[in-house]
Amino acid sequence: MFPLSIFPLPGELVPLHIFEPRYRQLLQDAETRDIGFGIYFNHAQNESKFGSWVKLETVLKRYAGGESDIIVKCLDLFTMDKLFRTFQDKLYPGGEVIRLNVDLKTLAPFSLLEKYSEYAMQMNLKNIASSTSAWHIANDLNMDFSDKLKFVALDNAKKNSFLMSQLSYQLELLVKAEKSKDVFHLN
Repeated sequence: MFPLSIFPLPGELVPLHIFEPRYRQLLQDAETRDIGFGIYFNHAQNESKFGSWVKLETVLKRYAGGESDIIVKCLDLFTMDKLFRTFQDKLYPGGEVIRLNVDLKTLAPFSLLEKYSEYAMQMNLKNIASSTSAWHIANDLNMDFSDKLKFVALDNAKKNSFLMSQLSYQLELLVKAEKSKDVFHLN
């Protein structure tokens, strides 16, 4: 378990700088044993004790002092029942968790995909697949922690409605930003 103040959603890639000995040991285990690990969202707003189940994607750089820059990919979410200072005979923490088994394969409904396509066009996002899940859309919205926690706590039907309102809000902001270009001029 790696307690951090970040909350990646499934499908999201996250860069991490590993420098503490206990997390260097965790990285070594992730590489040699091909295991995933949890990033517990260590934040006061996280009353439901959510965390992200991640797996090492790549090691970008290794430093002489043993530090590393890595990329992990979030594969699932969990809720944590207990956090232990150390895990078995390891230096790093461990925990008792319940995985949520997030489904990244279920397509978002057509109405949500339409609104997302409109948003993607405005944001100049490329390579938008028609096989996009609600989770992929949530990642592209770059929601803050509070909105991510709200989104994750909702049932699937309400997740789609939540994303529709987020997309509508973002599109409204983009329209207003575009209109403000006509009002302000550089000297």
